[in-house]
Amino acid sequence: MKTKIKQLRAKEGLTQKELAEKVDVRRETIVYLEQGKYNPSLELAHKVAQIFKKPIEEVFIFEDSS
Repeated sequence: MKTKIKQLRAKEGLTQKELAEKVDVRRETIVYLEQGKYNPSLELAHKVAQIFKKPIEEVFIFEDSS
């Protein structure tokens, strides 16, 4: 899964640590999300999207795996 978290975070002037604190996860989780190495729970995806005031589908790009 690809995300726009890194771009959105930079636009908002947030560090990985600050974003992690806002959504109550470790900084490493944000790193893995940005690298596309971690599929978030729906709850985490919703929290991240809320921080950026965007719909989930604008933050996370779900790729068809078929």
